[in-house]
Amino acid sequence: QVQLVESGGGVVQAGGSLRLSCTASDLTFDDYAMAWFRQAPGKGREGISCISWSGGYTFYADSVKGRFTISRDNARNTLYLQMGSLKPDDTAMYYCAADPRYSDSWCRPSADFGYWGQGTQVTVSS
Repeated sequence: QVQLVESGGGVVQAGGSLRLSCTASDLTFDDYAMAWFRQAPGKGREGISCISWSGGYTFYADSVKGRFTISRDNARNTLYLQMGSLKPDDTAMYYCAADPRYSDSWCRPSADFGYWGQGTQVTVSS
């Protein structure tokens, strides 16, 4: 059974940084595009970034572009999200997701990603 486990969330002051990790098991990791989503209280889930299975293609939503960096280590079956210049509006539950359907030249963090983690909470204080 595919498992995705996020870690690295916490409380950070505005302007600070955090690195989230997502470790995958029971899947051939480098066959999957990976993505990060977030959901703030009272809001819908937002796809913020994705990365192709080789890491050669990345996508960022405008809300995080220039502040967040997605990366992956296929040897460790791990996905990362380096978050910088954090704002209170970044406060949310952050989820990673995996999907095998994308080519290595394109991805989008869409809601129909096949596998999801349970999430890790990020709280940015002002």
